[in-house]
Amino acid sequence: MFYGAAARKVLCEAYKQKVYGKQYVWFLIGWYEDDWYTEIKGLNCTIQQMKEAVEGHLTTEALMLNQGSKQTISGMTSADFLLRYEKVLLEEYGYERRPVGYQEAPLAYDAIWAIALALNETINKLKTVNKSIEGFTYEDEYISQQIYSAMNTTQFLGVSGWVAFSSKGDRIAWTQVEQMTDGNYSLLGYYDTQTDNLTWLRKEKWADDRPPPDRTIIVKVLRTVSLSLFISMTTVSSLGIVWAIGLLVFNTIFRHSRYIQLSHPMCNNIMLVGIICCLLCACLLGLDGQFVGESSFSNLCQARAWLLTIGFTLSYGAMFSKIWRVHRLTTKSKSESKKVASWKLYVMVGVLLIMDVVILSAWTFIDPLQRKLEVFPLEDPEESQDIKIEPQLEHCESENNAIWLGVIYGYKGLLLIFGIFLAYETRSVKVKQLNDSRLVGMSIYNVVVLCLITAPVTLVISSQTDATFAFVALAIIVCSFLSMALIFIPKILELIRRPRERIDARTLTDTITSREEEDRHLRLQRENDELRRQISEREDQIRQVTQALQERSNLRSLQVASTVGSGDRVRITVPGQYTDGVMLAPKDNIINDPTSDSGFITGTSIA
Repeated sequence: MFYGAAARKVLCEAYKQKVYGKQYVWFLIGWYEDDWYTEIKGLNCTIQQMKEAVEGHLTTEALMLNQGSKQTISGMTSADFLLRYEKVLLEEYGYERRPVGYQEAPLAYDAIWAIALALNETINKLKTVNKSIEGFTYEDEYISQQIYSAMNTTQFLGVSGWVAFSSKGDRIAWTQVEQMTDGNYSLLGYYDTQTDNLTWLRKEKWADDRPPPDRTIIVKVLRTVSLSLFISMTTVSSLGIVWAIGLLVFNTIFRHSRYIQLSHPMCNNIMLVGIICCLLCACLLGLDGQFVGESSFSNLCQARAWLLTIGFTLSYGAMFSKIWRVHRLTTKSKSESKKVASWKLYVMVGVLLIMDVVILSAWTFIDPLQRKLEVFPLEDPEESQDIKIEPQLEHCESENNAIWLGVIYGYKGLLLIFGIFLAYETRSVKVKQLNDSRLVGMSIYNVVVLCLITAPVTLVISSQTDATFAFVALAIIVCSFLSMALIFIPKILELIRRPRERIDARTLTDTITSREEEDRHLRLQRENDELRRQISEREDQIRQVTQALQERSNLRSLQVASTVGSGDRVRITVPGQYTDGVMLAPKDNIINDPTSDSGFITGTSIA
């Protein structure tokens, strides 16, 4: 509340600070003149700017002028009073415009009448007790009480309206409400405090045809995962679950196949169960306030923690036990047994599972996960200017959330590091007791890398709903799909390509225990056939040589007989291709030479 000069300064500054318009409504006292804002002397604003600043403001004041046409106690109507008042201002005081206090003139006029009436009443009462008003002093409580009582009971119709006073001495009058529109005040209504009656004329005008709110409306908006992202991730996770169930059926049907047996099918089943739990958790990560109520959200938090932790332990633990078995087999000395019992693998997974159950049970009963809201700074909506958006985000947290996460991340991190160490150590090892050791090592590489990336990144982007859900869900899906693809697709293809591998290993009597040994057996068979062929060729050569020797022996007998009988000399000429001493000339190539005194073969003399 301030006088006109101060009001002009305030509204000029409001224009500069843009504290006006459809978002704001100024309430001012109603005793200003109708054109009070046009006096801009000393202001750094124009009349047009002031008009914009004061547009739409409301004023309230006691009704200062009787709205009726009845004669008042003075014998004048309110209209007669205004005419007489303006005439005096112009003729006697020379005012060409209404002076300050013009609107309060009817109140001042009726105030004089109220005092006069109260004093007349007091004088009449004092006469009854032989007292007069002229003897009044401020110490005279009796006369003071008579004046107060007379004033309190005074009522009349004045030029300002019906005049009456409350027990506290306040003027009882109607209150009028006005609004400035287009630079002029328009009457909106009256309020009668005595009857508690409001008369509203419905002439108000507002920007956008609606009154601005009396405060900035804070709309709480829960940040949730977008429906399209949730549906897509849930669909992919569901397909992964169906695939894992199908692989469980495949592993069960061919569990006695020698190729499947050599990959330790029970560990593969444990891994598949863990993958199903992880993919179920990926679906639950997308559930939030748009699907789950506040009362059930804490249960959802517990389900997420249990499924993801147990699923990781079963799936990674199974692969870890298999790679540990390979490392154990390859690091044993020759004097030690090369056999690692299967129950040791189950015990290893069981110990990891028990550790998870103990930690999760303690977390659940001592410091359970609860729904916690993260409140973000207020945001402006795109359309409405009277509303502020208060974004909120749901989190699953406990009082000592960092400690529990540290415990789980700590021992899981050690398990990941040890697993990747074993995988690196056995990267080039192939053992017949486990035919998929390299594939298991590759799966461990993928899991470790994705986990080491996902864990810290999610802590950084935890305030971004869609990004966090997409990143974690994709990490789970990629790990699960890659592990199933690396470990099972080669087995399926092998059984399709080599039907012999489908045979029940319990019915086999041969000693072939692996694909490597079978390949070696086939290679030896091929070498044996080649050697047999070479032996056959050598045998043919031996027969030919034997036959040639036999013919040679017969020839020598013939030569001896001829020399003894006739004394002729025989010369044997052997072609060049038979000069190696292995193949001898046939009988037809023997030439009788009577001039030779001995028989010889080129390169070999025969006596």
